Amino acid sequence: MARVVVIGGGFGGLASAARLAKLGHEVTLLEARDTLGGALGYVEKDGFRWDEGPTSTLLPAVIRDFFRKSGRPAEKEIDLVPVEPVARHRFEDETVLDLPGGSRAAQLEAVERAFGNGAGEKWTSYVDDFAEVWEVLRKDWFERPFFPEHAAKQTLALLETRLTLHKMVTKEFKDKRLQLLAMHAAKFEGHDPRNVPAWVGVWSYVEQNFGAWTLPGGMGQLVDVLADRLSTRGVTVVSGSTALDLVVENGAVVAVRTESGDHAADAVVVAMDPRRLPALAKHVERTMPAIPPVMSYIGVTGEVPDLPHEVVLHGDPTIVLRTTGTAPEGAHAWTLLGRGQLAEDIVTALARRGIRVRDQVEVRVDRSPRELVEHWNGSPFGVLWQGRGTVKHRVGTQSPISGVYLAGAHTTPGAGLPSVGLSAALVAQLIGPA
Repeated sequence: MARVVVIGGGFGGLASAARLAKLGHEVTLLEARDTLGGALGYVEKDGFRWDEGPTSTLLPAVIRDFFRKSGRPAEKEIDLVPVEPVARHRFEDETVLDLPGGSRAAQLEAVERAFGNGAGEKWTSYVDDFAEVWEVLRKDWFERPFFPEHAAKQTLALLETRLTLHKMVTKEFKDKRLQLLAMHAAKFEGHDPRNVPAWVGVWSYVEQNFGAWTLPGGMGQLVDVLADRLSTRGVTVVSGSTALDLVVENGAVVAVRTESGDHAADAVVVAMDPRRLPALAKHVERTMPAIPPVMSYIGVTGEVPDLPHEVVLHGDPTIVLRTTGTAPEGAHAWTLLGRGQLAEDIVTALARRGIRVRDQVEVRVDRSPRELVEHWNGSPFGVLWQGRGTVKHRVGTQSPISGVYLAGAHTTPGAGLPSVGLSAALVAQLIGPA
């Protein structure tokens, strides 16, 4: 049995702690905030409740695997249901695309119906090309710790490619709407597609083949379920405790330093931005965080348009509207996210795009990108893509310091609930059973 200290109570830290406790280790989780969950929690005000961060997830198998490997299966704890459509995309020429997930045929039909001129075949052909990419990355990047010396040649070639997402997409599509569709996810996570490797487009393949999934009532309920799992597994949770640094002796970690004292450790899992710990900062000094968008949680009363789970209003600025919050009777809890040249209030910008609810907003909570980073003690969008070298500049699952491992958006395989959940599984693989 090893003494393991997990730093960070977001999804990556919670999942790592539960998995390691199930493997028989003595686990302590340190969280700087008074509440667990990180960007996975809730925002609540005056009877309205919004998911603080993600409202759905791709790759539901990641969540199911976590529950199976840490205790009771997911079906006995949560109710994962598919999201249809995954999103409604509205373009500046007023074209509307309700993009389904989990079906190639359904995507082909939907894209062709919206755009015409063979766009459906062009889109599905583009996505099909990622099938081999998915298989290669799944084996060496997503499902086992990445070590260059053990990786297949195909994996290394992908990770070292000079081909960018922007170059691939603009070559593939002449239709600007298809270009926006293909690059939307990367851009909305804060990246410039000209600096993003082409293989990151594999998430379009994942979305098409496995769909998007959510929990009725909000993804934030995962926090309570995970907290219960930690309690069942005997994990010691210390909230309101900020990790100041790692205590390293002879190249190996021996403790985590906090304001209230040191926590002795045989192994440490850093599930936060490693740049905030001096012992690790020098190893990631060439990285930058991907900055969150502007976010506004609004409570709207009265009649509103009938809208799906998520609406993407393409343009500059790009606005994403999520409609899944919980509200009092006769009201609605919406979340607005904005990227780009947002020179006016986001609700006003929404009105200019045809969704007019300014006079119906009774409650709102606004957070700037800076406020979000401070609130979450880092960016849940992980490391900013600055070209192909970013893969080498970020720290992998196993750090250069003996006994220190990383989980979360800032390490392999990256940002998003599926990747963060997989990172916790990779940590458990490396540390192994007690």
